[in-house]
Amino acid sequence: MSEANESVSVKKNNTEENSSGIAKWRDLYELTKPNIVYLMLLTSTVGMFMATPGMVPWDVLIYGNIGIGFCSACGAVINHLADQRIDILMARTHSRPVAQGRVNPRDAGIFAMVLGVVGLGLLLLKINQLTALLALFSMIGYAGIYTLWLKRATPQNIVVGGLPGAAPPLLGWTALTNEIHGHALLLVLIIFAWTPPHFWALAIHRKDDYARAGIPMLPVTHGIKYTALHILLYTLILIAATLLPFATGLSGPLYLVGAVVLGLIFLYWAVQIMRGVMGAPYSTFKFSIVYLMLLYVLLLVDHYFFPVAPIIKVVS
Repeated sequence: MSEANESVSVKKNNTEENSSGIAKWRDLYELTKPNIVYLMLLTSTVGMFMATPGMVPWDVLIYGNIGIGFCSACGAVINHLADQRIDILMARTHSRPVAQGRVNPRDAGIFAMVLGVVGLGLLLLKINQLTALLALFSMIGYAGIYTLWLKRATPQNIVVGGLPGAAPPLLGWTALTNEIHGHALLLVLIIFAWTPPHFWALAIHRKDDYARAGIPMLPVTHGIKYTALHILLYTLILIAATLLPFATGLSGPLYLVGAVVLGLIFLYWAVQIMRGVMGAPYSTFKFSIVYLMLLYVLLLVDHYFFPVAPIIKVVS
C-alpha cells in the first residue's frame, strides 16, 4: 500500500472514531495555526503603538487584538477545511486534525464560524467599523481568494495572496485611529514584500510535497534555480521596503541600523540558496520568521526610546 493510501486509511479510521465525539481542545487549537496568529498579533500590536506617541488604551489593545486574532484564526480553520484533501498527501501537513479526521469538517466549520462572528463582532462593537470591514476583507482574501482559488491557480499565488496576511499592522493602526494612514501602509508593505522569499524558501524545501499534491508552487512549475533568483530579488525589495520607515520619519536610527543588519543576514541566506547550499532553503525559512519578529520589535523599541516627531494626534 502506498504512503498516500495508508494516510487515507488512517484518516478514515480516525474519522469513524471521532465523528460522534467532541474534538479535543488541542486539535481545535491546532486548527487556528496559533504560531502564525501570534506573529500576526505581534505586528498588529506594533501597528497600534506606532500610531501614537503615548500609550495605547487598554480596551483597544485587548479587544482589538482579540478580534484580530479570532478573525485570523477563522481564516486558518477554513484553510484546514479547504486543504484537507491535499494535506493528507504532504509530509508537512498530513497530521493536521481535519486531514486525519480527529476533527470532522462539520465541527471545524462551526468552529470557524464562531471565531469569525465573535472576532468581527468585537471589532465592530468595541473598536470601529473600519477595522471590522478591513478584517472581513482580509478573511475573504485569505480564506476565499487565496485558499480556494489562487493557491491552485497560479505559481504567483503567494505574491497576490500575501496581501491579506500583511493586513494585521494596518488593522492595529486603524483600531486606534479609525483611519488608514500612509505609515500604516508601509508596515503592510514590509510584510507583503517579506512573504514571497519567506514562503518560497519553504516551497523549495518541500518541493516534492507540493508536486505530489498538485499545487503549482513556483519551484514545481519553474524549477529551483528560477525560484532562488526570485527569492534573491524579493529579498532586495524587502530590504528597500524596510528602509522606508526611517526615510519617511516613522522610525529613527536604532531601527535603521537593525533593519540593515537583519536585511544583510537575510540577503546572505538568499545568496546561499542561489549557490545551491544544502539546507539553505529551510534555514532561510526559519530565519525569516525570526527576522520579521525582530524587525517589528525594533520598530516598537525605536518608537519609544528614539522618538521622532509625533506622527498623528490621537483624539481621546
